[in-house]
Amino acid sequence: MYLSPGRCCILHLFTSLLHLQDHPPLPQTMRSPLTVSSLACLALMASTVIAGPAPEIDEEFQKVTCGSSIKLTHEKSQFKLHSHQIPYGSGSGQQSVTAVPGKDDTNSLWLVMAQLGHSCERGEPVPCGSAVRLKHVNTKKFLHSHQHQSPMSGGLEVSAYDGQDDGDDWLLECMNKKDEYWTREASVQLRHAATGMYLSSSARHVYGNPIPGQQEVAGHRHHQSDQSWIAQEGVYFAEREL
Repeated sequence: MYLSPGRCCILHLFTSLLHLQDHPPLPQTMRSPLTVSSLACLALMASTVIAGPAPEIDEEFQKVTCGSSIKLTHEKSQFKLHSHQIPYGSGSGQQSVTAVPGKDDTNSLWLVMAQLGHSCERGEPVPCGSAVRLKHVNTKKFLHSHQHQSPMSGGLEVSAYDGQDDGDDWLLECMNKKDEYWTREASVQLRHAATGMYLSSSARHVYGNPIPGQQEVAGHRHHQSDQSWIAQEGVYFAEREL
């Protein structure tokens, strides 16, 4: 079976990630081939995206699937949904969630999972209208919201939290009503299941130190232009055959 360069890169990166997860670190002298090939693969993928008006996505990778680690782009500002080990100085004091301009930060990767108390198979496409959880890859905490006030806009605070409760569930609303499943490069909104507020960000609310230039992410009532997100970069599992 023919594999396109992009598909080969994805398979190579998955192999690398699984090896690192399941095996102890290699001696420094043994790391170079894996590192160099991975970087070369990423460079190939990046050059493919830059060369054309939109990334070419193989059919089996077009849907957002369970188990994939994705980057969500805020459509209006083009910032990425992001978290880090910096707590809020007010409100809950939980780990803060922001939006950042850079594309290469691994702190902008989120693992797609089923809602609390449910499971989905790796590679299972996510239907529009379903409830999902997003787990921050680097800190293992879930995208979360609650009744605390956000620090800048007066909405509801959005945090990263490891308590695993219904404050982690988000309802997926696909902007194209003809879409049956969550699709990469397609606009979606995420409505918090417990509060009814939408995941929002705005260039009007930008932090200073210690996270200068990062936008606030908060929960707000429906206001479409600040609440559209797109699944773009990431490590995607191919759609599983049902």
